[in-house]
Amino acid sequence: MEFKPFPKTPRLKRDIIITEKLDGTNAQVVISFEPLDSRFGVDMTNVIAVKESTLPRHSYFMRVGSRTRWITPGKTTDNYGFAGWCRDNADELFKLGEGQHFGEWYGQGIQRGYGLDHKRFALFNTARWGDHNSDTPKCCEVVPVLRVGPMASVEYAMNELRVHGSSAVPGFDRPEGIIVYHTASQQNFKVLIENDHMPKGETNKESA
Repeated sequence: MEFKPFPKTPRLKRDIIITEKLDGTNAQVVISFEPLDSRFGVDMTNVIAVKESTLPRHSYFMRVGSRTRWITPGKTTDNYGFAGWCRDNADELFKLGEGQHFGEWYGQGIQRGYGLDHKRFALFNTARWGDHNSDTPKCCEVVPVLRVGPMASVEYAMNELRVHGSSAVPGFDRPEGIIVYHTASQQNFKVLIENDHMPKGETNKESA
């Protein structure tokens, strides 16, 4: 039997990063760098865009997904039009570089809608993306950072949302809540303004 050591326990009292939790649908852009095999080629399943590289016989491939599956442009294969939007904005999105990039696809026709007449894609990784990084795609935004500091900041951030409304869409007075990123454990936690005590399934039933 393989020996498995007890994992290290992170300190609880460490800084947290609090961002606004947007009520849309989870989405991801996955960019891979793959060689062009002369015998078999590249598996183009679910690929929505390709960008040539300076390295011979290698290219960048873009696939996109929801929280649970790959999606592609089309009435039955997309998720609120996210794959189609990615295809149309592929040149900018390739600036994200190789890797798996998560965010929230929100706005018109998705969950709360936020009173918008269009949809938006907000990236989750605030340390990497934003005004401080010129490679951030112009078609993307970043989830708003509400507070950075000790655990006590949670209630301050929640009260700010209750009083002032959404930071992502100023004027929208029904924000969903916050995401708390604990720097020591590298784990996200969510806190909802409404029905935070209820399991997700029961909350969805009540709001339906």
